[in-house]
Amino acid sequence: MSAPRKLHIKSYGCQMNVYDAQRMVDTLAPEGFVETASVDDADLVILNTCHIREKASEKVYSELGRLRVAKDEAARHGRQMNIAVAGCVAQAEGEEIIRRAPVVDVVVGPQSYHNLPQLLARAKRDGRALDTEFPLEDKFSLLPQPKPAAIRARGVSAFVTVQEGCDKFCTFCVVPYTRGAEASRPVARITDDVRRLADNGVREITLIGQNVNAYHGEGPDGQPWPLGKLLHHLADVPGIARLRYSTSHPRDVDDSLLEAHRDLPALMPFVHLPVQSGSDRILAAMNRKHTADDYRRVIDRFRHARQDIAFTSDFIVGFPGEREEDFAATLALVTQIGYAGAYSFKYSPRPGTPAADMQEMVAAATMDERLARLQNLIDSQQHAFNKAAIGTTVDVLFERAARNPGQIVGRTAYLQPAHVMASEDLIGQVLPVTVASLERYSLLGALATPPGASPRGSQSPVLTGA
Repeated sequence: MSAPRKLHIKSYGCQMNVYDAQRMVDTLAPEGFVETASVDDADLVILNTCHIREKASEKVYSELGRLRVAKDEAARHGRQMNIAVAGCVAQAEGEEIIRRAPVVDVVVGPQSYHNLPQLLARAKRDGRALDTEFPLEDKFSLLPQPKPAAIRARGVSAFVTVQEGCDKFCTFCVVPYTRGAEASRPVARITDDVRRLADNGVREITLIGQNVNAYHGEGPDGQPWPLGKLLHHLADVPGIARLRYSTSHPRDVDDSLLEAHRDLPALMPFVHLPVQSGSDRILAAMNRKHTADDYRRVIDRFRHARQDIAFTSDFIVGFPGEREEDFAATLALVTQIGYAGAYSFKYSPRPGTPAADMQEMVAAATMDERLARLQNLIDSQQHAFNKAAIGTTVDVLFERAARNPGQIVGRTAYLQPAHVMASEDLIGQVLPVTVASLERYSLLGALATPPGASPRGSQSPVLTGA
């Protein structure tokens, strides 16, 4: 029996890439690959790239420069190392990667990674292999299912892709070009995936998609189901204690989703709802197709459905043409809503997007200064939100042993890490924890009831804006 080949995957960016990386591992396992945390002893290194962040392409080429050294070192020791670039940068710039980076053996887009075994064989035969097509068939039906041992090794939380692609065409975003049009998986296939995960110890499922609340997959009745109806269906899967979803668009929040938040205890009251800007002028330039007041009304509808709901968001600072009054409108929106956290970025042009051709660029120093002001406000809100948990009792899904001996760590409904002194036998259980203190972003506390007792926890109070 030949020794297993070692696979190292480095993923950048979104939750979808984390999920994709796991499915690449599952795809390559039948070919004799096992994961390794080290590049140096890997037979195959995959860079699973993201095109959303600033200077994404440059970071890929910089990493490929380092991998060229590792590949040469492996060759000196008589070992072949293959290098693949996957994900959205591969999709957007596949031919350019082939031209600029001879060290790369395989380039594969996010719609085609189920073809990795064939692409590796083609690269061995022809020297290079490229696949950035948008296939007509459902790639998920072609992927092998993860083995039970692999599921258990990944822990008690798992991602499940329910939707890919986006039809919104925000002027700053490459996703419609790299992930394609919106497509939703059938309810039956999603349910099969969730049941399989639950049967192997997964307690929390996060449904993911580029625009997840645009989900419209075929239900068992032959009709398209919205996300809210899918969540109601999955809440009945035995073993699943928690449901989440990400990432949402404000224009696709419908009554079924709000009803799911109102009616399903398993659906966590924590929503990532990107707004990008608080200025109507900038939102129009971004082609977001909603105003700041539209966004506020969506937030109000969520809070009416469930009072303890909390939000995170995305913000772009320095979009072309952004003036001080536009940025002030963003600060006003953040102050009014009150976030449990947010991601903020300086605008950087993405080749091929409409915004890349806009002329009225904001000075780099101005962007830096605005980003610092926005992030300080968001950080203060996040700290206040976390501090409000002190003295309350919150439900925690325990995930793993902590670094400190005798401690285990889990997450609250709001994804706050929570540490307690307790046995590792409690991993996988949802138990109430009384929060005693806050250390940076982590809650420290003690179990509120003895293990085995009937737990009844309340969630952290929600932070609201002034």
